[in-house]
Amino acid sequence: MSSSSSPASADRRDAALTVTLVVFCQGFNMLSLGGIALFLPLIREDLHISFTQAGMLSAAATFTYALGQIPGGYLADRFGPKRIFFIGILGSTLLSLNFGMIQSYPAALANQIVSGVFRAMIFAPGLTLVASWFPPHRKATAMGVYVIGGVSGNIFLSLIGPFLVGHFGWRPPFVAFAALGVCAAFVYLFFGKEKPAAGPKHPVGMLDAFRLFRYPIMWVCAGIQFIRFGVTTSFNFWLPSLLVADRGLSLQAAGFITAMGFALTGPSNALGGYASDRLRNPPLVIGGSLAVLACTSALLVYVTSMPALVLVVAVNSIFVQFYFGPLFHVPVEVLGQRVAGMCAGFGNMFANLGSLTFAYAL
Repeated sequence: MSSSSSPASADRRDAALTVTLVVFCQGFNMLSLGGIALFLPLIREDLHISFTQAGMLSAAATFTYALGQIPGGYLADRFGPKRIFFIGILGSTLLSLNFGMIQSYPAALANQIVSGVFRAMIFAPGLTLVASWFPPHRKATAMGVYVIGGVSGNIFLSLIGPFLVGHFGWRPPFVAFAALGVCAAFVYLFFGKEKPAAGPKHPVGMLDAFRLFRYPIMWVCAGIQFIRFGVTTSFNFWLPSLLVADRGLSLQAAGFITAMGFALTGPSNALGGYASDRLRNPPLVIGGSLAVLACTSALLVYVTSMPALVLVVAVNSIFVQFYFGPLFHVPVEVLGQRVAGMCAGFGNMFANLGSLTFAYAL
């Protein structure tokens, strides 16, 4: 091997390893986060809490997570995404470990409030870190790849979680997932790499975060983000209820259709980013995805035959996150890589506010 090809080969190895570790850590984070939703009936019974109190656990974590998005992005831009992502993953998984040992509602609520803060240090730094290892013409693809870990964690949890709970209760699996997540965080710390900066580095300041509110492109993307995650969360949260209560399916059949939806959503993130990069037209992918979602959301109400309903759910699942990568890439393409973390945090803050609003309104 020539000496000129050796650095490029090392870069490719570092890129593959770092991206894999970030996606891997995301999966463990989602195992702990999704475990609260999946095990909620048992958690409610164990902690003797009402449905309202159980809902507050989710709302409190989501609220602090949303508020922490821009600060998390600022820290990634200011100090580098690798260390901030590690702090976020480690703090989030340690708090999940603690949640598995909690015996009272006030302690559980406090745990989730602080957990949202650490989770806010995962999304924007992780997204920025993964994208930094991809070439400029593949940034939207990179942002789609990033969320595969979270979707994979959801699928794994849905398949193995009920089996584990049936044998061990909710606490041992929850603690085990969190402990593995802590180990994964340290593996990432030791083996993950940060992409060396090309050219002189210009540190960001807090004023750069406030300046984002001045750009019309940020508000356009924020509005679409509000709709995107509001639709995604509502679809995922209410689909089982629609299938069981309105269409008369068994819980097992509804679970199978829901799992199919998650399986289709996972790769569609990366495929949407790839399509955007190939076409060099992110607005087309974003607008086309929104048009398809408008049609499938309406058809969910009117379709009566089961094969047609499954087809509508499948198409909706593909496009519900198809435009994730392009939507997060557009602001960075306009404003530059220097504020990539804050741009991601800005968009994700409005996305989570949309999630809270849509799910509650429905």
